Amino acid sequence: MAYPHPWFREDRADVLLDAIHTISFGTLLTHVNGGFVATHLPFEVDAQAAPKGALRGHIGRYNPQWRDIGEGIPALAIFQGPHAYVSPSWYPGKKEDPRQVPTWDYATVHAHGMLHVVDDPDRLHAHLERLVKRNEDSRAEPWKLTDVPADYLREQMQYIVGLELRIEKLEGRYKLSQNRDAADREGARAGLASGNERERAVAAEIQRAMQPADEREEGKSGPNANEG
Repeated sequence: MAYPHPWFREDRADVLLDAIHTISFGTLLTHVNGGFVATHLPFEVDAQAAPKGALRGHIGRYNPQWRDIGEGIPALAIFQGPHAYVSPSWYPGKKEDPRQVPTWDYATVHAHGMLHVVDDPDRLHAHLERLVKRNEDSRAEPWKLTDVPADYLREQMQYIVGLELRIEKLEGRYKLSQNRDAADREGARAGLASGNERERAVAAEIQRAMQPADEREEGKSGPNANEG
């Protein structure tokens, strides 16, 4: 991750894995034959897998990205949390010093590791069950894989391939106005809090980051793209 200024770095693995779990949708990037290939995918997180956790997902069999994996290739999964434009008009400090410019606050997580193909039907089925359960359980009438005729499900599974990214390095960049003084940072938070859903999510992250470390640990959730 480029220019990780110490103000904006987040290195705690548990926080970053929790953020990936919360965001859940990422961009898988590989480099083969002199070019980059990117696919946008939902991922499940296994924090206990070696060496530093694992991401599991699936990709369309028609997608050529998986065919280049072979026995495993280096890959990067990028997870974008909430982000928003920050107006200098929100800074109380601009009254004393007009040399203020706009910026952008955001939270991202990069997961580096070796990418492998999972073409075992049982493992793929288990992955799909977890993915569906996570996204359906909060509904009044959750849909289940067993709602589909078994033969039809087996047919559809032939069109996808499982993927596993074995994480070797995690990098977090949480740019949440930490380089401003307390008054300006609160001004940015308040300005964003009156905006749209995405801006309110950034305001919530700034608020969380402003809390003492022990309070952050109690209520940590990582960058939440759905938090309003």
